[in-house]
Amino acid sequence: MIQVQRFNKALKVSVIIGDLVILNTLFISLHTIWSNYFGESAFTGTLPQNLSLFNVCYFACTVSGGVILHRRGIRADQVVLRVLRNMFYFILFSMSVYTFADFGEFSHGFFVYFFLVQTVCLISFRLLFRSCIQVYRSQGGNTRSVAFLGSAENIMELYLEMTSDRTTGYRVIGYFDSYPNPRFSAVCPFLGTPDEVMGYLQEHQVEQIYCSWPSVMSHYIVPIINYCENHLVHFYSVPNVRNYLRHRMHFEMIGSVPILSLRNEPLSRTENKIVKRTFDILFSLSFLCTLFIPIYLVVGIIIKITSPGPIFFRQKRNGLNGKEFWCYKFRSMKVNKDADKVQATAHDPRKTKFGDFLRKSSIDELPQFINVLMGDMSIVGPRPHMLKHTEEYSAIINKYMVRHFIKPGITGWAQVTGFRGETKEVEDMEGRVKADIWYMEHWTLLLDLYIIYKTVANAIRKDKQAY
Repeated sequence: MIQVQRFNKALKVSVIIGDLVILNTLFISLHTIWSNYFGESAFTGTLPQNLSLFNVCYFACTVSGGVILHRRGIRADQVVLRVLRNMFYFILFSMSVYTFADFGEFSHGFFVYFFLVQTVCLISFRLLFRSCIQVYRSQGGNTRSVAFLGSAENIMELYLEMTSDRTTGYRVIGYFDSYPNPRFSAVCPFLGTPDEVMGYLQEHQVEQIYCSWPSVMSHYIVPIINYCENHLVHFYSVPNVRNYLRHRMHFEMIGSVPILSLRNEPLSRTENKIVKRTFDILFSLSFLCTLFIPIYLVVGIIIKITSPGPIFFRQKRNGLNGKEFWCYKFRSMKVNKDADKVQATAHDPRKTKFGDFLRKSSIDELPQFINVLMGDMSIVGPRPHMLKHTEEYSAIINKYMVRHFIKPGITGWAQVTGFRGETKEVEDMEGRVKADIWYMEHWTLLLDLYIIYKTVANAIRKDKQAY
């Protein structure tokens, strides 16, 4: 165990040193090229001063949780995301210090190129480092010996996760249980009964124990935990939830009580709610005070000329936690009694000619920025449905109501991934619901910005599913 800890520590130190070597090499090289090409320095301060600043800032942003390559089973996308996160903090921190500490004038272009090239190089370096670690572990290096207490279905799945990929470095010794489980893999040996665990641990080197025994066996479990705590053996409890749930669970704490939630919900955290709401207010207020005014005047006049009725169409829809609210749109149809009952179709006779253009260009949705400013909607989120559809689909589609755990949006992940427009079949709505839940579980501000970009791009290309 001590050797493993030393290996992980050495690995993290090596990664940080490698990062700093890349940073310094790139900075010096780019500064030399910049000076020779433009005939002037990229900054007024000396090169040693600038290098010291950026080294200290990068080290501060990376040393705490910035290296995850020592973790077993780490995916390539997680490595990339961690580099991007580190670079975001590094850029923000270093440029803030550079500005407020008055290091002098500097070339914005130089630092843009430097940060971009550094990000690419760091991602390449860490992915290469990850590959080297995987090869090393697959050949038997830096392994961890593991024993299981129990042979329930969750332990069997854990065994497959640990042994299906040799690069994770787990070496499963076997399992203990009341009796041998004929369903367990024959490659994983039965080591003995609960009474024999303590004797085995005293005679053999085991670094990690994973226990799925029920609480009624606490008279066996507690002494084993005490032994592990006193002999540098890591003990892990594996909840028995796989018998009834085939879903990734997420660990949380309420006080000192551990609980497992069905899904990760970033927007359930206060800080994320504040970030998203602040973005919604600033974005919607900026739009409504600028572009929306001339759009409203032009669109409003044409709507009034082309068909009798109001400029805005409003409809009650379900929002956060199923709460009803008035959703606003530019009216794209003739005034009709079926507006709250029948969904629009591709060749709907109720649409006006100008309304058809509004819908295809998504301009009809722009008044919903008023809903965003009022707090009923967000710019990005699941599209709100009319009350009749919510009632119908909630009865026939599993997990349909989950999408109401967050605010509805003007656009959403479902809309930019092919689930926009009329839902002719139940499968269409099921796909939309899955996309909405995926968004809810993976929300980030960057994802919102990407969805907004895709929405604008689709509108310019005139999305065929918009009608």
